[in-house]
Amino acid sequence: MYTLLSGLWKYMFQKDEYCILILGLDNAGKTTFLEQTKTKFNRNYKGMNLSKITTTVGLNIGTIDVGSARLMFWDLGGQEELQSLWDKMLEASSLVSVAECYPQQRSFHSSLEGNTCLSVGDIKTAFSDCASKIGKRDCLVQPCSALTGQGVNDGIEWMVKCVIRNIHRPPRQKDIT
Repeated sequence: MYTLLSGLWKYMFQKDEYCILILGLDNAGKTTFLEQTKTKFNRNYKGMNLSKITTTVGLNIGTIDVGSARLMFWDLGGQEELQSLWDKMLEASSLVSVAECYPQQRSFHSSLEGNTCLSVGDIKTAFSDCASKIGKRDCLVQPCSALTGQGVNDGIEWMVKCVIRNIHRPPRQKDIT
């Protein structure tokens, strides 16, 4: 009887799970973004001291519940040695690409170097070369701060709507091209 009631309980209250991959160069703020997300969406999560976050070697995993969806975030280290794993992880329901808005010497677009923060338009321009590879996937450049948490809620809520709406999780190859 317990097994029947336990199964019924799980069936009625289980959430659909979606794997979210967080990618970006090393020290771009991926783990800080994950910590802000967990803090904002998990009531009892106290969070790490953001100033104590160090370079991720390997990966961090975090889970949040948003409405009827459970998002499992995979924060993969950005070191060059780990970047070869990125394409193997693209079976995810969604991808968060963290780009540091204060370009440094390794900037992804050399004409954007300087000490001023990049605008959303500048970031979209830098990623425009990839537009043909994105295909029919939903895409959003969401300004946010991993340090203050500003804009994190908006980005996560948009992503939840997209992954729930997407019939094919993850999108099939023919939907990409």
